[in-house]
Amino acid sequence: MATKEAPVKEKEVIKEKHVLAAPAKNTESVLQRTNVEANKEKLKALQLTIDKLEKTYGKGTIMKMQADAAIEKVDAIPTGSLGLDVALGVGGFPRGRIIEIYGPESSGKTTLSLHAIAEAQKRGGIAAFVDAEHAFDRTYAKKLGINLEDLLISQPDNGEQALEITENLIRSGAIDIIVIDSVAALTPKAEIEGEMGDSKMGLHARLMSQAMRKLTGTISKTKCCVIFINQLREKIGVMFGNPETTTGGNALKFYASVRIDIRRIGQIKEGDVVIGNRARVKVAKNKVAPPFRLAEFDILFGKGISKVGEIIDIGAMHEIIKKSGSWFSYGDTKLGQGRDAVKEVFDHNPELALEIENKIKEALIKEA
Repeated sequence: MATKEAPVKEKEVIKEKHVLAAPAKNTESVLQRTNVEANKEKLKALQLTIDKLEKTYGKGTIMKMQADAAIEKVDAIPTGSLGLDVALGVGGFPRGRIIEIYGPESSGKTTLSLHAIAEAQKRGGIAAFVDAEHAFDRTYAKKLGINLEDLLISQPDNGEQALEITENLIRSGAIDIIVIDSVAALTPKAEIEGEMGDSKMGLHARLMSQAMRKLTGTISKTKCCVIFINQLREKIGVMFGNPETTTGGNALKFYASVRIDIRRIGQIKEGDVVIGNRARVKVAKNKVAPPFRLAEFDILFGKGISKVGEIIDIGAMHEIIKKSGSWFSYGDTKLGQGRDAVKEVFDHNPELALEIENKIKEALIKEA
C-alpha cells in the first residue's frame, strides 16, 4: 500500500506548486487594474472639487498648466534708458508688478519714474502720479516728454488716503502705470493728527504691509505697473555691513518684483559749470530676469536722461560705433573727436542717432 501512495503524494505536491505559482504571474496586472481604478476615483473627486470651486469663485479659478503652451513674454514699459532696459532683461519695467526705486537724495529717482510715464504715454497708455511729497514739477515733467493734459495727479493729505486712491485707480483697470512719490511721505493719519514729537512706532510699516497685501492681487490682474519711490535711512548702531535701509518696513522689499538702486557717481561739466550727473543703476532684485545687472547713464539738469549719451556708450560697447583713441566713427562716417563732439553731431542729426539706436536694439534682441 505504501508503494501506491507515494506517487499520489508527488502529484499533490506538484499541484500545490502550480496553485501557488499561478497568482504570482497575475499580480502585476491586478495591481495595475487597482491603480487605474484608484486614479479614476481620484480624478473624479478632483473634477468635482474644481467644478465646486468654479461655481463658487467663477470660471478660471483653478486651471491646468499646459506643457506645450507657449511661454508668454513679459510685457514691459520702457524706462527711458536703453542701458537700464537691457539690465532689466525684459525691455523695461514689467507690467502687473510692483517696482521699487530707491537711492540717496538727488540721485534721479523721480526723473527715472517720470521717463517711464512719458514712455507709457507715447504708447497710448494712461498714467497717474500720486504726489505724497507735494513737490511735483510741471515744467520739468513737460520737458521730459510727459503730456500733462492726460496725466492724472493726486496730492493726498495722508498715507491712508494716498494708498486708497492708488487702490481705486488700479481697480479701475484703465491705468497702465502709477507712480507713488514717495513711500517716506506716506504719513499715517494718526501721526498727522497727533502732537509733534509723539511716538508712533510701527504705524508706517503696518500701513505699507496692509497696502501690499491688498494691492498685489489687483495689480497682477489689471497688468498695471506700480512704481514706489523710496528714500534711504541709516540704521543706528550697525558696526559691520551696510547700515542703509529703506523706509516703510520690509513688506515692500518682499512684494516688489523689481528693486532698483540708483546712485550719483559723478558730475557732468561744461567748463566749470555742472550741467548734470552721471548715474549708476543696480538691479538689486529681479523676479522676471537675472538680477544684479548694472547700467550707467547721464542725467542732464532740465532735460532728464541723455539718450544720445547712451547711444554712444552702448554703440561703442557693441562695436556699432567704432572707437579709435578719442575718435568715433560709424561705418565710413567720422562722428568726431571726444564724446561731447559726437553728442553735438547726434543733436543736429537725430535721424542718424535713431538709425544707430535701432541697430543697437537689433543687436540686443539677437543677444537675448
